[in-house]
Amino acid sequence: MGIAGIQLLQRVASKARWTIFALPWLITGCVTPVEYGKLPHAAYVAPERCNPAATTPVDWSDKPFFFVTSRLPDCLTDDISLLHHRGDKVRYGHFATPRDGEQKSGEGRRAVPLAFSHSQLWWANLADRMKAANGRVLLYVHGYRETFFSSSRDTAQITRLTNFTGPAIQYSWPSQGALLKYPVDETNMYWDERNFRKFLMQLAQLETTKEIVLISHSLGARLVLPSVEYVDRNVPNGDSSVISNIILVSPDVDTQDFERDIAEEILSDRRVRNDRRITVYASLHDRALSLSDNYHGYPRLGYPRCFDPFEAADLKAKNLPERCYAKHPKYAEAINKTALTIIDSTAISRGTSGHSNYLLSAPVCNDFAAVVNGERSPAGRQATHLAHVFTLAPPPKGAKPDHLAICRRKE
Repeated sequence: MGIAGIQLLQRVASKARWTIFALPWLITGCVTPVEYGKLPHAAYVAPERCNPAATTPVDWSDKPFFFVTSRLPDCLTDDISLLHHRGDKVRYGHFATPRDGEQKSGEGRRAVPLAFSHSQLWWANLADRMKAANGRVLLYVHGYRETFFSSSRDTAQITRLTNFTGPAIQYSWPSQGALLKYPVDETNMYWDERNFRKFLMQLAQLETTKEIVLISHSLGARLVLPSVEYVDRNVPNGDSSVISNIILVSPDVDTQDFERDIAEEILSDRRVRNDRRITVYASLHDRALSLSDNYHGYPRLGYPRCFDPFEAADLKAKNLPERCYAKHPKYAEAINKTALTIIDSTAISRGTSGHSNYLLSAPVCNDFAAVVNGERSPAGRQATHLAHVFTLAPPPKGAKPDHLAICRRKE
């Protein structure tokens, strides 16, 4: 058997493994109910520390990160934890970097050092931190299958990786943190859109806010994009230019929906002239988005599959990779502004799923850090046949970069 035949068998075998893997996700995940829990939800939030008053001071000197959450908290245990259920209201607080060896809390949950704060105190603390950082703030929205522990860990890593000196906020919505709960996560994400857009509106209107670096991962993009559009439409005087740097990592978003309804509004002529831009990180080795692609039937923004076989054939005839991307807005080209940039990390994908290259692959980590810090053309990018699409240069032959050290930086 020739090399081509062997490669074909390998691709078939790989697809078969992921098809088998996907079956319980697509079948069991669709019918498995969400359990209510052992106690009435009101009991979890009854203690005072779940609902601090405006006069209750919070010592957050050892908790440098901010969080906003619509998750149901459990304030009955020694260590407050955030559950996978929907909460009774949006809560605000501060947290410290969790560690894998952290003590357990409740039913085997890994603890994150956190404290709730009254919303007035929280916004005042945030404003103070932003003043010291020229009004810059980083806002991270996690994706599917995340717990508060995992999203807190990622928020802390993003801050270290980018050396971001302003305040960092994670918005934590009630993801189930479970492989077989994708439909539930999707449902909860849509349920939480009203909460998130109200928060984003308030952040954009805060007097001290000068620049919001808005980062979403995976399913979180479907929470972020319509909320930005909502702020654009409803902010007084139509000035929402503080939401300037939007980064979508492995976005689980319908590509055609993004092109038709979202990009034209969020990346309108006026927004782009005011320096708004979107950077998308995509990979054809993203197995999580491959499953989402199969589940939804149409390509995802972060998974550049060619839906049109004739377009794929045309690319192949031109000796180009058979990958199809969201198109760059025409009006942005007319004013000589790069509104949309897509980074294809297929060649340097790492990890079991290829879904988190921005925290696992050294070239992607370096590019991501540069984009967060406002760079438009970081070193290491390679041009493609599309002006708005780039690949990242793999390490030189024989080189073995320490991906872990580069992506995690020193804790």
